[in-house]
Amino acid sequence: MELWWGSVVVTSLLASGVAMFFGFFVKRVNEWFFERNLSEKIRDSLPPGDMGWPIFGNMFAFLMAFKFSHPDSFISSYVKRFGRTGVYKAFMFGSPSIMVTVPETCKQVLMDEEGFKPGWPPAAVKLIGEKSFIGLSYEEHKRIRKLTMAPINGHEALTVYMGFIEDTVIKTLEKWAVMGEFEFLTHLRKLTFKIIMYIFLSEVSESLMQALEKQYTSLNFGVRAMAINLPGFAFHKALKARKILVETLQGILKARRAGRPIAPPKAKKDMMDNLMDAEDENGEKLSDEEIIDVLIMYLNAGHESSGHITMWATWFLQEHPEIFKKAKASTQPNNLFQLLTAEQEEIVKNRPPGQKGLTLKEYRNMTYLSKVVDETLRVVNISSVVFREANTDINIAGFVIPKGWKVNVWFRTVHMDPEVYPNPTEFHPSRWDGPPPKAGTFLPFGAGSRLCPGNDLAKLEISIFLHYFLLNYK
Repeated sequence: MELWWGSVVVTSLLASGVAMFFGFFVKRVNEWFFERNLSEKIRDSLPPGDMGWPIFGNMFAFLMAFKFSHPDSFISSYVKRFGRTGVYKAFMFGSPSIMVTVPETCKQVLMDEEGFKPGWPPAAVKLIGEKSFIGLSYEEHKRIRKLTMAPINGHEALTVYMGFIEDTVIKTLEKWAVMGEFEFLTHLRKLTFKIIMYIFLSEVSESLMQALEKQYTSLNFGVRAMAINLPGFAFHKALKARKILVETLQGILKARRAGRPIAPPKAKKDMMDNLMDAEDENGEKLSDEEIIDVLIMYLNAGHESSGHITMWATWFLQEHPEIFKKAKASTQPNNLFQLLTAEQEEIVKNRPPGQKGLTLKEYRNMTYLSKVVDETLRVVNISSVVFREANTDINIAGFVIPKGWKVNVWFRTVHMDPEVYPNPTEFHPSRWDGPPPKAGTFLPFGAGSRLCPGNDLAKLEISIFLHYFLLNYK
C-alpha cells in the first residue's frame, strides 16, 4: 500500500513537472516566433513582459479582466511582475505589441506622428471603415479632419446645435418624469442618438431612427468582441449591421445628390450637407466612401460615449452628495450637488431679459459642472486604449519598439494610476481645483493631431443635460 501511494505521489510530481515545463515552453513560442528576426541588440532592448499563449496571446487574460469587472487587473499583473516601467511587451489582438501605460510614454507615442501610424486591429477598421479616422494615414487624416472640424466642433456649429440639444433634453426629461420606472441608460442612448442623428442627417423618420440605432448597437458590440466571423458571434452580426448602415447612408446620400438641382438651398445645413460640400485647397471633394465612413464613425461614437458618460455623471451625483465639501458658512452650499445646483441657478438668474435658453458663454462659465464632467471622464474611461504601429525602430523610456509592432496606448491605466491621481477609484471632482493637468495625464479624448474631433460637442451635450437635470429633477 505504501509503495502504491509512493508511486502515485512520484507520478503526480512528474506529471506536474512535465506540465510546468510544457507550459513554460509553450508560452515562449510567441516570443521565439516574433523575436527571431530581430537583431540581438533590439531583442536585448525590448521591454519586459510576456506574450502569452500561441495564437491567443494575452487576450484571455485581457477579456477576463473586463468581463469580471476588474479591468485594471490586467495591467496591474504586469506592474507586479515586471515593475512600473510604463512599457511592456505582449501579444494583443493578433499582433506582437508594446503596451505603454504611464503619462510620459503615452504622450510620446501620441505626439509622434512620424514615428507612429494608426495600428487598430483589422477587425475594428473593417467595422468602422477604412476611410474613417482610425484607418487613415497621417496625410489623409489631416485632410479629412480639416474638412470636418468646423462643421462638428466649430463655434458657429456648436451655437446652432445648442438650441436643438436643449429643446430635445427638456422635452425628454418632461417625458421621463411621468414614465415611472425605466432603464436609464437605454433611454439616454435613445436621447443621444436622436441628437447626433439630427446634427448629421437633420430630420429622419422615427422608424428609420429606431432601425439605425439597432444596427449601431450591433456594430458597437462587434467592435468590442473577438473577430469571429461565424453565425451567432457578435462580430458576424456587426458585419451585417455595417452592411445595412452603408446601404442606408448611401441611399440617403444618393437621394440628396439627385434632389439638389431642383431643391431650394437649405437655410441650415446638417453634417451630411457639409461633408458633401467640403473641398480642400485643391478643389478635391470627399468621395461617397469617405463621407459614409466618417458618418458611421461619428454616429457610433457620438451616441455611445455621450450616453454612457451622462449616465455615470448623473449616478455619481446621486450616490455621492457629500463630497466636495467647502469650508463656507452654513448659509452657503456645502456639498457638490448644492454647489452645482447653485451654479446653474446663478446662470439662469443672471440671464438678460428676453433671452431664452443657454448660450455658449453660459456653458463655458459652468466651472463646477466642468469638473464633474472631467472627473467622470477620468473614472469611467469610455476609451480605455488606442492603437498605433511603429514606422521604424523607436527608443522609448530606455527600451526599443521594433518597426511594425503594434503599440497599445492605455488611457485607463494613466487615469487610474495612484501616482498621478491619489485614490484614483474615488469620484473626487475637487482634484480639478488646481492648475490644468500635466500633458499626458488626462487623455479621455486622446492627444495630438488625432484628438477626438467631437470632444467639444460631447461635453456640450452632457453639460446641457446635467444643467436641466440639476435644476428640475432628482
